[in-house]
Amino acid sequence: MEARAQARYVRVTPMKARRVIDLIRGMQAGDAQDVLRFAPQAASEPVGKVLASAIANATNNHGMQARDLVIAQAFVDEGPTLKRIRPRAQGRAYRVGKRTSHITVVVSDGVVIEQEVRPAKAKAATPPAPKTAEEPAKKSTAKKSTAKKTSDTSAAKKTSEQKSAEKSTAKKSTAKKSTAKKSTEKSTAKKSTAKKSTTKSTAKKSTTKKSTAKKTTTKKTTAKKEEG
Repeated sequence: MEARAQARYVRVTPMKARRVIDLIRGMQAGDAQDVLRFAPQAASEPVGKVLASAIANATNNHGMQARDLVIAQAFVDEGPTLKRIRPRAQGRAYRVGKRTSHITVVVSDGVVIEQEVRPAKAKAATPPAPKTAEEPAKKSTAKKSTAKKTSDTSAAKKTSEQKSAEKSTAKKSTAKKSTAKKSTEKSTAKKSTAKKSTTKSTAKKSTTKKSTAKKTTTKKTTAKKEEG
């Protein structure tokens, strides 16, 4: 038979409490109390209180003998951490974590109490259902559906290939049209330059004719003056 005691939210770090718990695990209850009484660790005091509470629970509640008790289980769980602040230089503050522990001690006298185990109810065996003619029909429908899926996928692939071929032909035709437009633009540019050159030559000829006409008129005027 077992009896247990637990102390929660004890202001001891779990690491320091486990050092003390490891000393008494598996010992006789009286010997463990002697060890904790003279242990130098600060955590030995709360652990000793929990052990004394477990022994009291075993003797008062379950009628066990204190000299037969053995510490069967002893462990420490980590509790919530209290967050505090320590002031530092230049107005700063450092965080300080004050840890807590849950200490549990289980004592046993070594007597095993047999509990009655009720037999589980046997489930009625249900006979398997006879096979009907629907099962082969289902299989055939499944095969047909897979065949349809494969045909659909093949048709989708063909359509995608056709679309890609159409896109490639469209790209080629657009490229040809763009090259033809560029060639026509170049030819028109050449024609415009030729026209400009012809207009320039005609303008030069007209200017030369005008200059020659002026020269002849000046000659005529000088001849008239000489005669007069």
